[in-house]
Amino acid sequence: MRNIFIALSLLVSSSVVAQNQIPLVFSKENTADKHVVNIPEKSFAELPRLETLPDPFLFADGSRGSQYKDWEKHRAEIIHYLQKYEIGEKPVVSKDQVWAQIKNDTLKINVSVGDEILCMRAKIDYPEGDGPFPAVIGIGFGGTGSLPKEIFENRNIARISYNFSQVTSHTQRRGQEPINKIYPDKTYIGSYSAWPWGVSRILDALEILGEKSRIDMKHIAITGCSFAGKMALFSAALDERIALCIAQEPGGGGVDSWRVSETLGNVETIARTNYSWFIEDMRQFSETNVAKLPIDHHQLAALVAPRALLVLGNTDYEWLADESGYVSCHAAHKVWEQFGIADRMGFSIVGGHMHCQLPKEQYPEVEAFVDRFLLGKSANTNVQKAEMFKNVDYKKWMPWSE
Repeated sequence: MRNIFIALSLLVSSSVVAQNQIPLVFSKENTADKHVVNIPEKSFAELPRLETLPDPFLFADGSRGSQYKDWEKHRAEIIHYLQKYEIGEKPVVSKDQVWAQIKNDTLKINVSVGDEILCMRAKIDYPEGDGPFPAVIGIGFGGTGSLPKEIFENRNIARISYNFSQVTSHTQRRGQEPINKIYPDKTYIGSYSAWPWGVSRILDALEILGEKSRIDMKHIAITGCSFAGKMALFSAALDERIALCIAQEPGGGGVDSWRVSETLGNVETIARTNYSWFIEDMRQFSETNVAKLPIDHHQLAALVAPRALLVLGNTDYEWLADESGYVSCHAAHKVWEQFGIADRMGFSIVGGHMHCQLPKEQYPEVEAFVDRFLLGKSANTNVQKAEMFKNVDYKKWMPWSE
């Protein structure tokens, strides 16, 4: 009996060590960029149909790797598919192209490409003291997206406002946006490539400023709601310097699976989304052709792994297709679960509140993720709340998980 106890203790101990060895955040925008992705080009007609959700652990060559050491290469392939079929290439920037200054709590950023310059400004609301402070990048002008300011203010967390229109407007006019000035050859890209590019430049600027920024680069979150919830998710998926993503009511094009959404009612599908946000070629995967799309959005969510992700849903709005989000969250969660870090990803899907207005019922989930992943406190982040969908058979969509 004593031997069994010792064996179990060693097993638990080794599991804890393994979890502690998996980083909570990275110091590089994309650690997967070292992998050269050589995936044979296929015409639309040659793409195979897959009616269920793609296996996130399956490599393009047909082999499978589900250990954490394999994930970096998986990320490289998923990003390749995401950029090729959905959003276009996120431009790569070197630090010597970025000028940064902090003045009167305003972060000033200039990005130079050739003779052209894109200028960005981001207001930072600092807590009292010298810092460095954990921070949240809130999409919009409030510094916390659509989440209540007091959640962050009461915890001495700096609040950085991201004015996305400095990169491209809500409904971009291709070729006429600020980002087109420095990348005139990339007018085809979707806003969900351009907007995350802008978030990454904020992070570049903070790194360049170092101690002058008074921001703790190891504890940065991003959040937004609705189309900005998608923006937060894409930003965190494509920049590993973000420790925590809180995607609030992101709907179709966010966490939702394109495949599952196609089986539901009046929801945001590939045919119904805003095509200024994506590349025009994505239309070819509309309706029944969705099964030919090489990826789906459980893999977009999984790109955040092994970092932290909290998805917030709202069942009162059919357009958000939260049943699809529920299925996709379960599929994405398998990645964190496989690595023994299941409590770094959670979801809370409840109704009874207005769009983009966090109800008191969801405060505990948000506070737990903020406390643990921005402040390093002990908190219960094992969150899978979606009572309305408890009878939905999500497993049928993911035969690879058995």
